Amino acid sequence: MNINKLIIDFNKSEPRRNSAISLQLLPLPACLIDPLNNRIIIANDGFNKLTGSHQAKSAATDYFIGRVAELRTFTQAILTLGGAQTNDLKISIAGQEQIDCLIFGSRIDLNPTLGCLFVFLSGHEIRKTESIKNANDSIRSGLLEWKRLEALYQQAESLNELILNSAGDGIFGIDKAGNTTFMNPAASKTLGWNATDLFGQNMHRLIHHHHPDGTFYAPESCPIYQTLTLGKRVIIDNEFFWKKSGESVPVEYIATPISSNNEIEGAVIIFRDISERIESKKSLEQALRKVDELKQRLEQENAYLRDEVRTAWNHSIIIGQSAPTKKVLEQIQIVGPTNANVLITGESGTGKELVAQAIHDSSDRKDGPLIKVNCAAIPKDLFESEFFGHVKGAFSGATANRTGRFELANGGTLFLDEVGELPIDLQGKLLRAIQEQKYERVGEGITRNTDVRIIAATNRNLRTEASAGRFREDLYFRLDVFPIHCHPLRERLEDIPLLANHFIQLACARFNLPTPSLSDEAVRQLQHYDWPGNARELQNVIERGVILAAGSALFFDLPSNNSGANTQHEQPRTVGVLSTVNTIADIQRLEEELVIATLETCEGRISGPFGAAKKLGINSQTLYSRLRKYKQG
Repeated sequence: MNINKLIIDFNKSEPRRNSAISLQLLPLPACLIDPLNNRIIIANDGFNKLTGSHQAKSAATDYFIGRVAELRTFTQAILTLGGAQTNDLKISIAGQEQIDCLIFGSRIDLNPTLGCLFVFLSGHEIRKTESIKNANDSIRSGLLEWKRLEALYQQAESLNELILNSAGDGIFGIDKAGNTTFMNPAASKTLGWNATDLFGQNMHRLIHHHHPDGTFYAPESCPIYQTLTLGKRVIIDNEFFWKKSGESVPVEYIATPISSNNEIEGAVIIFRDISERIESKKSLEQALRKVDELKQRLEQENAYLRDEVRTAWNHSIIIGQSAPTKKVLEQIQIVGPTNANVLITGESGTGKELVAQAIHDSSDRKDGPLIKVNCAAIPKDLFESEFFGHVKGAFSGATANRTGRFELANGGTLFLDEVGELPIDLQGKLLRAIQEQKYERVGEGITRNTDVRIIAATNRNLRTEASAGRFREDLYFRLDVFPIHCHPLRERLEDIPLLANHFIQLACARFNLPTPSLSDEAVRQLQHYDWPGNARELQNVIERGVILAAGSALFFDLPSNNSGANTQHEQPRTVGVLSTVNTIADIQRLEEELVIATLETCEGRISGPFGAAKKLGINSQTLYSRLRKYKQG
């Protein structure tokens, strides 16, 4: 209660004219005192009730027995200051009992004198006022606290809602019956369902109803259902939820039970779309498989290269100065830069692989691999595995993936040595791979592309083989785009001295032996031999000679019937000359006898400086033609 405001209101009411009425309006005990004359001018009912008097006494000091000095001091303060308050005065009531009061005093103009208005607040009223004040303060503080808590709750609720709305993972709430109670925007975005679709609806029936393979997902076996029944938190890392569109999405989720008083009231499910993770895992697995394949390929290439390291003579420089050798070099220069398939023919040991290497080295594919396949050495049952590769478990014994030769040669050249030895029933598979540049590994359904150039070699006449039905004609024409023929060494006698010196240097380096001398007689001996094994046989003879010479002059242990040292100056045997030559046929018979006699003298050698063609003064190809004519006749 504001006592000062009551006093101010009383002063405004002109107490000189209406003091009795105005004083009665005050809710607290009050009296108007004339301090100079020590008399109470007027008192209200509250004052009379407080003091127990039915009629106010005239003397003011009668109500403050024993406190006259304090009364005078208090009234003097009021008159001087205009107002004051004290709790030192104790008012006397009936029976001379004194009670504590808080007295508020205010100066009143009574004209011509001054008076003092006393307003009393007893201890009971003080306690009552304090109680009310405390109650008000408590209510006020309670309201403030409630408002603060309400603001905090609203803030927390807003923050929780913001967290739920901002969460990247989908969040569902379900009751103990499995019906959806809430969902956040991430869940709606992932699955396409909105709140009105799911609220109050069974979650399992709408988004968890089938396995990815289409089989029914019984609720009893659902981990979320088990969470509701057993009250245990479950973590699932690979299942599927179903979108509203009918598509499935791979997810991982955590289902946590919600309990109250040890009773399960529902569960909260937090899930995440793991499509990107699965794709990343697949990509990683594919990359790892690719790395593994490349590793296997490198290991096989290394093994292949170790197996295929050419001996020193098998290098990319073709040695020789004969016309056939020069022709081969010209052909290599022409076809090398192209991607045309090449068919190299010639006897064994004539350097077909060397020509293939030279063609590869002169092509744009020289930085890629040159992969050799010896077709004569491939078992029929392993043909596809050798050429195209296989996957683990494709057949008995396939304990690991294998890279085929087509894949190894990708970006380079595939050299098919002895291609004429391939069984005809396998040639069609090779033809398809060459034509389409595609193949499949054994046991794998994936079609792979390859970019290879084909160089084939054979010591057979494939045209004749194709005519006889022993070689596919379409494969022959696919291979024989650019033919190159390697002449035997007996037709390239001019190359023997160069090759011999080259092989001597290689043999001495290989065996760490001093270099022996090569005499002209030894060269003539080498040139007079037929060399059925061609350059390969020549190398073997040279190596054997280097070992036996031990740094001195070379000599060669060649078959005696081919030694030309004692026969090179022999004259042809006497030709039976007809007594008379009357017809052209007689001349032809005479020519045939001369040719045969010369061949016998030259021990069957046709070309070269010691061959029959040179002795007869004709070209070796002409002599070959005439011999075929004689045979046909």
